[in-house]
Amino acid sequence: MSEVKIVVTGAAGFIGSRLLADLSSRHPAADLLAVDHPVIETKRANLGSAPGVMFLGHSDFIEALEAGRLDPRLILHMGACSSTTEQDWGFLAENNLRYSQRLWSWCAARGRRLIYASSAATYGDGSDGFDDALPIRRLSPLNLYGRSKHEFDLWVEAQAAAGRPRPAQSVGLKFFNVFGSGEAHKGRMASMVFHGFEQIRSTGCVRLFRSHRPDYADGGQLRDFIYVDDIVDVVAALVADPAVSGLFNLGTGKARSFRDLTEAVFAAMGLPPQIEYVPMPEDLQGRYQYFTQATMRKLADAGIRYRPTPLEDAVARYVARLATAGRTGT
Repeated sequence: MSEVKIVVTGAAGFIGSRLLADLSSRHPAADLLAVDHPVIETKRANLGSAPGVMFLGHSDFIEALEAGRLDPRLILHMGACSSTTEQDWGFLAENNLRYSQRLWSWCAARGRRLIYASSAATYGDGSDGFDDALPIRRLSPLNLYGRSKHEFDLWVEAQAAAGRPRPAQSVGLKFFNVFGSGEAHKGRMASMVFHGFEQIRSTGCVRLFRSHRPDYADGGQLRDFIYVDDIVDVVAALVADPAVSGLFNLGTGKARSFRDLTEAVFAAMGLPPQIEYVPMPEDLQGRYQYFTQATMRKLADAGIRYRPTPLEDAVARYVARLATAGRTGT
């Protein structure tokens, strides 16, 4: 295990599993380590795309790391509770904040590299925009999940301001609305593409939230939807360029409506749109982002450039994979 060079936390989750699969196509299995909470059955298939890679539970991993039994060169830290409706701050603070601080501190002390997941949820209602050049102290997340990510971003900034040692590379990525293969286990938190596909198969109709704001039509709420394959490409570029550090947005830079997204799912399935608008759950009202759109200048200025997959093309690719998975039972 001591020869491990790259670690992926959250490796059985959505983005983590896709990153692990990409790395396993480029590196020997012995170079890689997958880390996550004990794997539940609905997430087990996500590890199948990286055969031969060793797995450790997240507690065993951090213990081995801090005890000196592991010395990876790079940690891709995607592990976290990603539920935007989680109300247990103690749980989020331990899993999303303190665990991340321990990883960052270890990398800083040993001059290792860390690429970690932040979130667009840190921007809150977006009243100050979604510009990653903004002072992050001005941001106010709408939910505890966003707060947990924001407090880590603030903590990292404070370490730099205090002149403390930093990792050889420290990159935080504010993921916007990611969709694609590997998210089925997320349940309510899975993307509208996934839920729309399932609803169309079972009922022929998709349910979208009504708007509770007069400036947005029903289904007209806007998001920066980004395909998970694009996330993988950008992270691969960051892995290849250890000189890049900072806190960056990762979206497409173009907001689209949930209605657009849903119509793309119907089109990919060869069906006319059938949409029903339903009330938004009370636990989301007041904590719901009506608009997100990443500004992508900062990442481009750092030398990381990519062309996002157009929404309709990305949805068509994902729907084709979902349809194939349904036929094969995988």
